[in-house]
Amino acid sequence: MNQADRRNRCNQVLLLAYQSFGLVFGDLSISPLYVYKCTFYGGLRHHQTEDTIFGAFSLIFWTITLLSLIKYMVFVLSADDNGEGGIFALYALLCRHARFSLLPNQQAADEEISTYYGPGDASRNLPSSAFKSLIERNKRSKTALLVLVLVGTSMVITIGVLTPAISGNVSSSIDGLVAKTSLKHSTVVMIACALLVGLFVLQHRGTNKVAFLFAPIMILWLLIIATVGVYNIVTWNPSVYKALSPYYIYVFFRDTGIDGWLSLGGILLCITGTEAIFAELGQFTATSIRVCCCVVYPCLVLQYMGQAAFLSKNFSALPSSFYSSIPPFFWPVLMMAMLAAMVASQAVIFATFSIVKQCYALGCFPRVKIVHKPRWVLGQIYIPEINWVVMILTLAVTICFQDTRHLAFAFGLACMTLAFVTTWLMPLIINFVWNRNIVFSVLFILFFGTIELVFVASALVKIPKGGWITLLLSLFFTFITYVWHYGSRKKYLCDQHNKVPMKSILSLGPSLGIIKVPGMGLIYTELASGVPATFTHFLTNLPAFYQVVVFVCCKTVPIPYVPQKERYLIGRIGPKTYRMYRCIIRAGYKDVNKDGDDFEDELVMSIAEFIQLESEGYGGSNTDRSIDGRLAVVKASNKFGTRLSRSISEANIAGSSRSQTTVTNSKSPALLRLRAEYEQELPRLSMRRMFQFRPMDTKFRQPQVKEELFDLVNAKDAEVAYIVGHGHVKAKRNSVFVKRLVINVAYSFLRKNCRSPGVMLNIPHICLIKVGMNYYL
Repeated sequence: MNQADRRNRCNQVLLLAYQSFGLVFGDLSISPLYVYKCTFYGGLRHHQTEDTIFGAFSLIFWTITLLSLIKYMVFVLSADDNGEGGIFALYALLCRHARFSLLPNQQAADEEISTYYGPGDASRNLPSSAFKSLIERNKRSKTALLVLVLVGTSMVITIGVLTPAISGNVSSSIDGLVAKTSLKHSTVVMIACALLVGLFVLQHRGTNKVAFLFAPIMILWLLIIATVGVYNIVTWNPSVYKALSPYYIYVFFRDTGIDGWLSLGGILLCITGTEAIFAELGQFTATSIRVCCCVVYPCLVLQYMGQAAFLSKNFSALPSSFYSSIPPFFWPVLMMAMLAAMVASQAVIFATFSIVKQCYALGCFPRVKIVHKPRWVLGQIYIPEINWVVMILTLAVTICFQDTRHLAFAFGLACMTLAFVTTWLMPLIINFVWNRNIVFSVLFILFFGTIELVFVASALVKIPKGGWITLLLSLFFTFITYVWHYGSRKKYLCDQHNKVPMKSILSLGPSLGIIKVPGMGLIYTELASGVPATFTHFLTNLPAFYQVVVFVCCKTVPIPYVPQKERYLIGRIGPKTYRMYRCIIRAGYKDVNKDGDDFEDELVMSIAEFIQLESEGYGGSNTDRSIDGRLAVVKASNKFGTRLSRSISEANIAGSSRSQTTVTNSKSPALLRLRAEYEQELPRLSMRRMFQFRPMDTKFRQPQVKEELFDLVNAKDAEVAYIVGHGHVKAKRNSVFVKRLVINVAYSFLRKNCRSPGVMLNIPHICLIKVGMNYYL
């Protein structure tokens, strides 16, 4: 690497580090607002000595150093999944390097994706260890791992509910305003609720216009609290630096006893937001975050040290330690605290949307609408259902909790539990992904797990004083995610068991024993192989179908992103005369479908590319031999010589629909008029039909290839229909009571009240055909 490249790389790292101040370290940077206030609560209020204050600061310093700096900056940030972080990134890594997934839809072709394994990853060639084989064979172990991940996911959503309440308004505004003004507590709470409503209402507009302000706000906030800390150290007690010694931790517990252990529920608030550092890794790099931490860490240490110096001489100020310790310029600091807290709330809400999207992609959350607009910040999404649910819960928490310390205890329990879940997943990463000796995994869990277990035990004691809301919310979200995954897996296994054997399809002949009409039928199925029962159920009730049949399977692969050129996996079902194809569309758990994607055109081009590829005998390593035949990774790029020209239809330019002129003889004028009126109401559908495909004047080695291409193009021009199964799920009568309760009540309720598959697949309503199916699980 030459000097210019090193300079450019250094500039890029510094730019990413600057941007990460706003989205990564927001929650961690505002923790000084409430740590000391929540620590000196209960029995610890009776231990107002300098050694006790110094001991509390020493605990804060070493907690940040060990759990935030060393654990996350050194170890956890290195466990990225192709640059992505978060609890689902760890789970996806484990599912790729071991058979831990409970959904049996993996294919050998998935492992050929260029981003499936990291550079230099030789784990696929290593023999399986006895520990790994034990987990892979034991269904209960895999279920326990999934439940552990879902508990961590529910904690992320719970943090998304609590963070706006505790940081965005309660601690940053109520405590300060009540202390310095004559406003009543209830009045300030209503003002805070109004600000919260405004925060959530504006979510659908995105943060692209104000995101550039996030980093300057947080940098200014960090500089202010560091300056205030230095001021308090010099003014009140310069000897506070002695508390950096862990000796004061021993003195703290020696003097306070059980009261000191109970206070750990407040101490752990100093690391709240640390998990967000790892969760937001995908938008930045580990190097840039570590560079940013070199600024955040000393600023926080100086602030906590300054508060300790102030409190060691002003014990009466413990109930409002932060606002009492700032110099006379109270109002500027209060305004900056509110701005910084709002930035932290925005980042946590975005993280909540992101984790729900990942959870949905891996089959652990009901179908929700995911919005992404091209003008938004890269990777930013908006989920309306989650936004309003989180807003209602946040308002309820803000109004119900009169004591902000109780809210802080609930917040600390959620953050500590999430960190504890990550600590239990990391040993599996060390052993199965990094291929290190199991001794390193044991040392990691013993060191960090023991420390965090002490904090979790102390936080659990605070359940009657606010922690119950964390348990209630986490149990609610864990129940929803697990029930949806359980029901979806049972439904998939039922589809797999009832799929149609290929022998019965081949015995029907090229016409399949039905009347074929012009057009293309896209049958959506979750199966990656075989013919779904939906197809035969449709033919049983209506013995006619389109001349070209494509079985479309939208599958999520346990990697963050699938390159566009490797997304389509195309194959053939039966002989060529059947004109039946399989299309597996693979996406990563962080891939976002853009509204402008022209799916029909890409599908036709991909099938045409497969036809040409098949005729040329290509395949290489990117093929998968299944019972249906050869599946090949193709991209609609005319790489192998397929000559399909894509042009705008003159009929559309003239203002009439090409699809109307193509099928005039097969539809009545009244239907054509209704279709034209509907397309005027849905411009996107008209754009879908605007492009025409025509095989170019090319000499093919096999005349059948050109004939098949013509059939494909004619079917696309005539009509494209989307056939989606509309299932009614029930448990078998002989099932146990718990299973019948979960399937018939909980899972059925979630299916009825979530988005329909047609909406999630972005299918025009006029082209949608639903096929009813009854599932007995």
